Amino acid sequence: MCASKMHADEVDTDVSLVGRLLAAQFPQWANLPIEPAVSIGTDNALYRLGDDLAVRLPRTQRVTTQLDKEHLWLPRLAPHLPLAISVPLARGIPGEGYPWHWSVYRWLGGKNAAIERLTDLRAAAVALAQFVAALHRIDPTGGPFPGAHNFGRGAPLATREGATRTAIASLKGMLDTAAVTAAWEAALETPQWEEHPVWIHGDLLPGNLLVEGGRLSAVIDFGGLAVGDPACDLMPAWILFSGESRDTFRAALSVDDATWARGRGWALSWGLIFIPYYRESNPHGVVIARHAIDEVLADHKHAA
Repeated sequence: MCASKMHADEVDTDVSLVGRLLAAQFPQWANLPIEPAVSIGTDNALYRLGDDLAVRLPRTQRVTTQLDKEHLWLPRLAPHLPLAISVPLARGIPGEGYPWHWSVYRWLGGKNAAIERLTDLRAAAVALAQFVAALHRIDPTGGPFPGAHNFGRGAPLATREGATRTAIASLKGMLDTAAVTAAWEAALETPQWEEHPVWIHGDLLPGNLLVEGGRLSAVIDFGGLAVGDPACDLMPAWILFSGESRDTFRAALSVDDATWARGRGWALSWGLIFIPYYRESNPHGVVIARHAIDEVLADHKHAA
C-alpha cells in the first residue's frame, strides 16, 4: 500500500520499500510489522513500525535536509521542553530505489489535535504556550537561520509577500479577497522583530500536535525548526484556538502587540498559500486552512 501523494514530484513509497530498507540497513527491526500511518503531514510519508517505532521518508527532494537538522538538534532540545517531541533513533541512507536519507523515530501515541479531541481548550492553550515559551528560551547559538530548509518560517513576514499575493489572486471567487488583502496589508505594516532570534518550531499545525486522553501530549515534525522571529509559532491562536482559548494562549505567552499581529499575518499567509496548492491532495488540511482564514478575518476586524 502506497502513502497518498501530496506533491506532483513526490517519489513512491510503500510498505514493501520500507521493509526492504530496514532489512538492508537495520535488520534488528526488519521483522516488525509495518503499516502506513494516517497523517495529514505534507513533507514526509509516515509508517508505523511495530508498537514503538515510526519510519519517516521525505516525499520530495526539497525537504530532505529537514531530517539532518532534526537528528542534530532534537536530542539537544528535548530535555528542555515540557511536552514529548519526536526524537530520531536512526538515520537511514539511500537504497532499494529510494533516493534520499530517511529516519526511524520513537512512535509517539495520540491523535492529531482537533477541537473535539481536547477536553479543555484553555488547558491545551496553556500547555502549548508553555511549550512555545520553553522552546523560545533555549540558547539559539549555532541554530540554523530561516531559509529554504524550513520554507522561510521565522523570516520577516514581508518575504511571503509575493507568494501570498499570488495565492489571493488564485482564490478570487472562493474568498472575500478584498477583506483578505486588507488583513494581509495590515500585517505587513506591523513592525518587524528587532530582538535576538529565538528557536522556533515553525509549523505548529494541528497535524503536528498530538492529543492523548483529551490533553495535548506531544509535538512532532520539526522540519520548520530554525532560529528567527517567534511570530510564526503563534499561528495556533487562529488555526486551533478561538475566543477564550485564544486569549488564554496569548496571556500565557505575554507577547507584545506587534508580535501578535505578525503571528496573525503568518496564520493568514499560511492558509492562503495552503489552499490552492493542496486543494485536491489534502482536503482535510484545506478545511483547517479555511477555518484559519475565517478566524483571522474576524479577529482583524475586531482589532481594527
